[in-house]
Amino acid sequence: MTSSLRKLKAMVLGHNLDVNTTAATLEEAAVPVSRDDCRACADPCDVGHDDYPSKFDVDMETEMLGSMKPYRRQVVISTGKADWPHDVSSESGSLASYLSSTVSSAPHPPKPASPPASDPVKHVAGVYTSAESSKITVLNGSHRSLSDEPKRDTVLVLPDYKIVTEVERSERGAEELFHDAVDPAVPRAGAAVDGSDVRSYVLPYSCVILLCSHKRRDNRCHIAAPKLEHGLAHALGLAGWEVHTQPDDPAAHGTAPLEHLAGSAEERDAAYDTLLHEAAAAQRALIVKVSHVGGHKFAGNCIIYTPQGASVWYGRVTPHDVDVVVRETILGGRILPPLLRGGLNISRPGRTSLNDW
Repeated sequence: MTSSLRKLKAMVLGHNLDVNTTAATLEEAAVPVSRDDCRACADPCDVGHDDYPSKFDVDMETEMLGSMKPYRRQVVISTGKADWPHDVSSESGSLASYLSSTVSSAPHPPKPASPPASDPVKHVAGVYTSAESSKITVLNGSHRSLSDEPKRDTVLVLPDYKIVTEVERSERGAEELFHDAVDPAVPRAGAAVDGSDVRSYVLPYSCVILLCSHKRRDNRCHIAAPKLEHGLAHALGLAGWEVHTQPDDPAAHGTAPLEHLAGSAEERDAAYDTLLHEAAAAQRALIVKVSHVGGHKFAGNCIIYTPQGASVWYGRVTPHDVDVVVRETILGGRILPPLLRGGLNISRPGRTSLNDW
């Protein structure tokens, strides 16, 4: 569809294309907002950003806010690749296949309660809490397994902000992972499965950035992801941060697994909070390329997770935007309305930043 036809369709459907209106709506929903222009460089660029090809056609007219749906957990499985089969759950013998089957066959939990009518905060499409849904999303990631065993994978569980190691690539391993860390009924500190080798840790990073790179779903994402990875790594490096594309092994640093946390549920939760605070102060970022997250017409797609529990979904991100994304969202904790597709836990009544606790 051409740009002019998309614009006409957006007008007919009544889509809001005014950034100031979107910003005001988000502020009414207690979302910390930045009013900065997303593009930090001149047009044409004068600082050498690695631009997309001239034929990189992206939908610039349709309203993005609300184009992602709520979910409880997003699971990212190690593969060491940046592209995968069209449907990652269709790959026989993969953990994505086993886990997708386990999730599908699990009893459906009760539907989460809707926010009370007396809630003073305005509710906006695309702005959710992780408690609003029981949906589990299974993705493949570019990170490699931390295990020495060839058939054991390493899994990120978000927005819980966990890394789960020694997950057996089998039906049994998927069931152990589900019952330990993925089941919507399981608290974020997990529920250790007797006899399981699975070990979980809080991710030791101040933010985790997921970039869709799934070429066999849409080549635009595959083009965008490495350019965004390079730009984000450069901008974060200039800010004094370490940037990793492969996760550190917490066990190698002597960190005890969450399965060893002692005490009551409340005491385990408090210990988890302490670990999250330590991660937030680390000034380290993990960037992982992932399989299809939806909305490839809005490439580049970028999801930013924080230890405070926020999940920020951005679309139409270009290398020209990365400096402002780093400055305003990652460092400043403020949302850029022109890029926002939606997010989890980004409404923060009484706070001025996503980075506040």
